[in-house]
Amino acid sequence: MYRRLRLCSSQGGYEAVPDPPEPIDLRRARGILEREGIAVVDARVLLIAALDPDVTISRGGRLLFKTRDPAAAERAFDRLRDLLGLAAAE
Repeated sequence: MYRRLRLCSSQGGYEAVPDPPEPIDLRRARGILEREGIAVVDARVLLIAALDPDVTISRGGRLLFKTRDPAAAERAFDRLRDLLGLAAAE
């Protein structure tokens, strides 16, 4: 399950961290996102998905939403959760 979205330490965005860790198959995630028409940058150890806002997806399951708007981060998390089958936030 993902912990509640929180402002990251640099305060430049919001993050969601799975607890316990929930690794993400980046190859599978990339395929799903691209089939949905979402542009993805594949940096091998992470993906950057062009959602609104952009989101960085790490292999370990950490998600970083590049926005200071908590509502925008929540919407992007909900969309990713639906697309990738991620656990809900508590």
